[in-house]
Amino acid sequence: MHLEKLTLYNFKNYEDASLGLSAEVNCFFGLNGSGKTNLLDAIYYLSLTKSASPASDLQNIRQGESQFFIKGQFLIKKNQTEVLCSFIQGSKKLMSEDGNEYKKMAEHIGKYPLVLIAPNDIELIWDGSEQRRKFFDGLLSQMDHAYLENLITYTQLLRQRNGMLKLFSERGSVDQDLLDSYDDKLIPAANFIHATRKSFLTKYHPLFEKWYKQLAGKEATENVSIGYRSDLEEVDYADLLKKNLQRDILLQRTTSGIHRDDFLFSLNTGELKKFGSQGQQKSFLIGLKLAEFQMLAQATKKKPLLLLDDIFDKLDDMRIIKLMSLISDGNFGQIFITDARSGRSREILKEAGVKARIFEVENGVVKQSK
Repeated sequence: MHLEKLTLYNFKNYEDASLGLSAEVNCFFGLNGSGKTNLLDAIYYLSLTKSASPASDLQNIRQGESQFFIKGQFLIKKNQTEVLCSFIQGSKKLMSEDGNEYKKMAEHIGKYPLVLIAPNDIELIWDGSEQRRKFFDGLLSQMDHAYLENLITYTQLLRQRNGMLKLFSERGSVDQDLLDSYDDKLIPAANFIHATRKSFLTKYHPLFEKWYKQLAGKEATENVSIGYRSDLEEVDYADLLKKNLQRDILLQRTTSGIHRDDFLFSLNTGELKKFGSQGQQKSFLIGLKLAEFQMLAQATKKKPLLLLDDIFDKLDDMRIIKLMSLISDGNFGQIFITDARSGRSREILKEAGVKARIFEVENGVVKQSK
C-alpha cells in the first residue's frame, strides 16, 4: 500500500497543493513554520480521519477561508482508491472512499494503517497515564474494529454515567434502575477492552524488546519492560461499581474502570522517566513505534505509512544510523520524512544508500527538488 498523490485545498497554510509521491521515501525540507508538518498531518487525516495535533477541524481551515479538503490517491495491490476528507465551517466533517461517504468515521479506521514518530512522543514517557492509553488505544483501534467500537461505546456511556452521578449528587437520591441500565452496557465493553489490552501486550512486548535492542546497540545490557495496570485485574467490574457507588456520587464521577488503566514503562527495576538516560528513553520511544508498525502490518496485511517528523534533531548519530539502516534494508513501506536542515538529511540519506523523492517547502508552497 502506498499514497500516490496528495491534494490539499485551504488546509492550514496551504491554499492549493498537489504532490506526486514516491512509493518508497519522500522528504519534505524547509524552515520551521514553512508547512512541512502540515503535509504529514494531511496524510494523518486520510488515515485516521483527524489531525495528529490537538487542533480542531475548524482550526485547520486556512485563515480567511471557510472550508478545507484533503484528497489522497492510494494504490493497494494494483487497485487504486481515492480517499477524501472535507470540512466546511458550520457543518460536520465528511470522509469518503471512492465517492462512498462513511456514515461513521470509525468505519474508515484501519483501512490505511499509519505510524507517526514525532517530537512530542516524549509525552508518552513524561506525561500521565492518559497519553499512554491514547497511544495503545490508537494502535488497537487500527488493528481491531471490535475494539474501536467497544472503546467508543465505553467512552460515551462513561460520559453519560458521570452526568447521572452529578445529578444524583445534586438531588440527594439515586435512580438505581436507570443506573443499572447504563452499567449493563458499560460493564461488557470494559471487560472486552481490558481482556484485549492484556492479550495484546503479550504479543506486542517481544516485538518492542527486539526493536529496542536493535536501536540501543549490542553494548546495552539493561532490561526494558511494559507492564499493564488495571482496576479490573482479578476483580468483577460489576461488584467494583457497586462497591464504589457512594464515593462516585460524592465525587460526581466514575472512579474505577478501564479509563484509569496505565501502561508502565520500566528500565531494569525502576521507572523509565526517573532512571532512563535520554538515549535510553529515545530508544524506548522508537522501539514502541516500530513495534506498533510491525503489529499493524501483521494485523492488516499492509505495511503502514511511516511518518517521521523532525526526528533527526531528536536522535543522536548512533540511533540515526540504526534507523536509516533499517529503512535501507527494506523493513518498511512508504516513508515520509521532514527536516529543517536539508543538507544534513541529504547527507544522511546518501550515506545510508536511501533513494528519496525530495520536496522543498516554503510558506505553504511545495516544489519537487531536482
